[in-house]
Amino acid sequence: MTVIALGAVVAGFVQGLSGFGFGLVSLAIWAWAVEPQLAAVLAVFGGLTGQVIAAFTVRRGFDLARLAPFIAGGLAGLPLGLWLLPRLDAALFKVLLGTLLVTWCPVMLLAARLPRLRSGGRLGDGLAGAAGGVLGGLGGFTGAIPTLWCLLRGFDKDVQRAVIQNFNLTMLAVTFAGYLASGLVTPRVWPLLALVAPAVLLPVLLGARVYVGLSEVAFRRVVLALLTLAGVALLASALPVLWQR
Repeated sequence: MTVIALGAVVAGFVQGLSGFGFGLVSLAIWAWAVEPQLAAVLAVFGGLTGQVIAAFTVRRGFDLARLAPFIAGGLAGLPLGLWLLPRLDAALFKVLLGTLLVTWCPVMLLAARLPRLRSGGRLGDGLAGAAGGVLGGLGGFTGAIPTLWCLLRGFDKDVQRAVIQNFNLTMLAVTFAGYLASGLVTPRVWPLLALVAPAVLLPVLLGARVYVGLSEVAFRRVVLALLTLAGVALLASALPVLWQR
């Protein structure tokens, strides 16, 4: 119970600050004590709760036309993630995702100027959304790939936040509905959901307040640093498991 509450508090603050990351941060903590499928359900529910709260506190930069390709791609990729969840090797998945984050994000963080993609456009937005949908079905990792894509595209702070926040809200809501329909949310899970929901509330609000005071450059640095740390945590939780096999 303590580990679950701690994971929800830390992940809630990160989500309120950056608009994403609840699944990455919470699972990095819960992986030490919670079975993968249960952790995935808790991560999706906690992320959804945090996104609902954040949607009412940070609402700048919303553009439906810009958001639409991400949502369409995410909805297309989500069923694959839901199908893979009970079949995928959890440790191997964490190593692959963690390796991606710890190699690519520091390069962008240390670069004098972040690269700007002038091609790809709406097709690229849709593909990034599809990747987020697949990862969302696997455990609520909806924001990692779309966030990297938004940074590469050079979206400003409020536009990126609006895209990722509303994309995550949609994907997590559909993912949790899929978990309910598939029977992953069993009676023993409901008390844990009741623990996660209030644990998320204040940290999300605090993180959102800190976000408002960040400059454009500081926000990008925070996002990339959080993604890097999340990758390190994923590797730290998964590599010992693979080493023992």
